Amino acid sequence: MADSQNKFYTSISKYYSEIFPYNPAQLQFVKRHAIDVTGQQILDIGCATGELAFQLAKSGAVVTGIDLNEDLLQQAKAGKMHPKLTFQKGDMLELKSNFQSETFDKVLCFGNTLVHLTSHKLILDMLRGVNTVLKPGGFFLLQILNYDYILSEPVTELPLIETENIKFVRHYAMEENNPVISFQTELHLKKEGEVIFNETPLLALKSGELKNLLLEAGIVDVGFYANFKKEPFGGKHIPLVAKAVKPV
Repeated sequence: MADSQNKFYTSISKYYSEIFPYNPAQLQFVKRHAIDVTGQQILDIGCATGELAFQLAKSGAVVTGIDLNEDLLQQAKAGKMHPKLTFQKGDMLELKSNFQSETFDKVLCFGNTLVHLTSHKLILDMLRGVNTVLKPGGFFLLQILNYDYILSEPVTELPLIETENIKFVRHYAMEENNPVISFQTELHLKKEGEVIFNETPLLALKSGELKNLLLEAGIVDVGFYANFKKEPFGGKHIPLVAKAVKPV
């Protein structure tokens, strides 16, 4: 499972920033949960090419970005240098081992990263790690997809991503009563005339299941939104954005 996911991100790493360009709404969402991010310790899980982490560092935060994919990390280290920013290889299941307790004011996990963990047990382990490394009163800010909607329709194809250089086609293959779905992608490289095919498993985690796991991990005050603008959650929208807080 981990090998297929790493292969997937390696295959798209050269084009990652074109497929998933920086979204300034993410930065504003983080800032909404602080009077001022200056001096705040922030952990960015699944930092990819590091654009959000870089923007947070430019805003005054002290940021650590972790990712498992070496190719993405190399791009981050090469292109996003800042004295308040550190990138390192890191597994979201090993937060307790890699960081001291109560280190971070905020932990971020955007980009549907969480559901690469394909069981509730693994996600609970990860969330307990988040709870450990957060300071009391610290925020966990999360973004996955709205699997309530995706499963109920069902949604079997995500919106096409296309630029001058690439076309990125994304499909979901689902089996009845199986919460693990297959994420199948085609990356069309227009100039090269090449297509890169990939398949990786994801956990179709519903909002109610996520809330229960957050509460079980000890992270409370859970809120869900339809996007980073904090519009109401529910209905036919693709993102699920969440915030939760470690009790004081």
